[in-house]
Amino acid sequence: MFDITIIGAGVVGSMIARTLSKYKLNILVLEKENDVGNGASSANSAIIHSGYDPEPGSLKARLNVRGNYLFDKVAEELDVEFMRIGSITLANNQEEVEILESLVERAALNGVCVKVLNHDELKTIEPSITDKVIKGLLAPTCGIINPFELVVAAMENAIDNGVKLHLCEEVTSIVKQESGFIVNTNKNSYETKYVINCAGVYSDKINEMVNKKSFTIKPRRGEYFVLDHFDNNYVRHVLFNVPSSKGKGVLVSPTTHYNYLVGPSSEYIDDKEDVSTDKETLDNVKQKAYSLVDNLRLDKQIRIFSGIRAVSDTGDFVIEEVIPYFINVAGIQSPGLASSPAIAEMVEEMIKGKELKEDYNPYRKPLPRLNKKTIEEKIALCKTNPLYGNIICRCEKISEGEIVDAIRRNCGATTVKGVKKRVRPGFGKCQGGFCEASVMKILARELGCDIKQIVYGKENAYILKEGTKGE
Repeated sequence: MFDITIIGAGVVGSMIARTLSKYKLNILVLEKENDVGNGASSANSAIIHSGYDPEPGSLKARLNVRGNYLFDKVAEELDVEFMRIGSITLANNQEEVEILESLVERAALNGVCVKVLNHDELKTIEPSITDKVIKGLLAPTCGIINPFELVVAAMENAIDNGVKLHLCEEVTSIVKQESGFIVNTNKNSYETKYVINCAGVYSDKINEMVNKKSFTIKPRRGEYFVLDHFDNNYVRHVLFNVPSSKGKGVLVSPTTHYNYLVGPSSEYIDDKEDVSTDKETLDNVKQKAYSLVDNLRLDKQIRIFSGIRAVSDTGDFVIEEVIPYFINVAGIQSPGLASSPAIAEMVEEMIKGKELKEDYNPYRKPLPRLNKKTIEEKIALCKTNPLYGNIICRCEKISEGEIVDAIRRNCGATTVKGVKKRVRPGFGKCQGGFCEASVMKILARELGCDIKQIVYGKENAYILKEGTKGE
């Protein structure tokens, strides 16, 4: 019997698993996908929001501010790329200036340090922003993070501390018992005392397996452009439009790898799995982005994508023990990524009768990161393992040694997308055009399977059907 079963291995489920792994508890994480973080956690703006925007007094406000504060320690312990570059919300007309002034008041209530800058001050620190700007709200504690790496790192550390992860197991029913629950999946049944529901867009359905309907999750899709890395000073901060009822609006932001994101859109959809994109929506994103920068470098576009946000009809995060030992962690839309360590703390407080381990280790084994090392460090690393001298991804300068390491770790990659999320081959200008075949060969070799069994991302997303040219 398990003490705790967590349903969902996105950023929230993974952070909760990691936080609870410090206790003498038998913990299971169930994930319906074939990798961790395959949903909203891998298709978002990668922003650690400062916390000035959420409604004062809400869970979003409290957990966003606390989570933002915790991220320096989290990033250090988990060896995750994180940079506090600050954000600027831009006002281009008097109506937007009034909204900006209301945000200053909200920031004070939420305990977030902000500063209003005028046109000249803004152009000094951000030369690329639009000439139309009148004022901007600087929030220096805002940061950017590698969200793919964060989820993997949290789960890797949780597994190091004894958590069990079962992939490709979709929960089909939950039965309440006197001693806890029986969680049935498409493969197995598990007895457990606690159930923690972190199922994202399906969290309302999981809740209704044991409880009356108390909230509804409506999926909201956001579409983005990805620009290549071309100028490290094109945009130095996260640039926001003033927020609306649909969210924080379109942003232009650097990433931790010095390329750029433009987006997202915000439209409700009916299909919880629909991550398609369309020209009309993306054209609208472009127009809004021009209110942030006059010179939108779409000539550097290398990819478009979309992600689904789990929006609750309550208007806030849903974090509660609705019946004894069943905890909902639902409606975790933006600022969910920024709030995730604080959400984990909140759930930690709900677990009764826990006892700390003596041997808990909060640190993850560091990644090699060849492209961040000096020449001398690269030479030394190649001497320990010649595979670090074989560059597989020329765009992102990723070696075979790094790919092998990503596969062999305890939450290791088993798919092309899994390798891409962990160490970035395929994220560059060619989008895998040169390196994907090599990555597939390495996966097949390391996993001991036929290369035709290697999938891109989801189960059954096979790339090769049969050999050609005698191979």
